[in-house]
Order: sequence, then structure tokens, then C-alpha cells
Amino acid sequence: MIEGGERLSRLWRYVFVQMLDDYSSVLHHAGVTAAARMWATDPKSTGDSRVDAAFAAMAEYLARRDGWQVPSWARLPKREAWPWWFVTDLRGLHPRALVESPSSFRRRGVFITSGALDRA
Repeated sequence: MIEGGERLSRLWRYVFVQMLDDYSSVLHHAGVTAAARMWATDPKSTGDSRVDAAFAAMAEYLARRDGWQVPSWARLPKREAWPWWFVTDLRGLHPRALVESPSSFRRRGVFITSGALDRA
């Protein structure tokens, strides 16, 4: 999607939301250990620091929420977004995203609104 020039906001919807759904399914059906294994290996760089930072932020967020060890790759300095990434394209929501982003995202320069991680 990145190579094809897709907007990053669409990438969030199609990649990160799907990953969150997959993780939640594994967590529910196989438990915390199996779900944590999904994040154990350092993912190959996407070529975009914003997306790479979001992967690390998501790993840390889920680890802290669900009680497993944050993977070492997620702590690497190269996992910071530059320029910052406001996931929403709606500029009017950027101030809200600055306030509502979980610390694992905010610290890496990825800003989301509180509903971005909500699943039905």
C-alpha cells in the first residue's frame, strides 16, 4: 500500500485495525501467550518511519494493556515517526489526537483519537 502511494489513513484502517482484530481473536481463543507471540519478531521496515513507529506503539500498547513483555524491537529509537503522523486526515481532530493518544503512540510521534483502537 505504501509503495502504491496509498494515503496512510487508509493503511491504518486496512492494516492496523485488521491486526488489532486478529490479535483480539488470538487473545480470546488461545490466550495471552499466543497473542504476545504475534509481536515477538521485529517486523521488516516498511520504508516509512511513521508506519514503523505505529507498529512499535501498537506492540507496546497491547503488551501493557494485556500484561506481556514489550518486545525489545519496539523500544528501538528508529521506531519513531518523522514527521509526526496524525492518523486522521481531518486536521480539526489533530488537537484532540494530541490529547487522547495513548502514551505508547504519543511518545513515538503517532497520534490517534480515543476511538481509533475501539473494536465492536
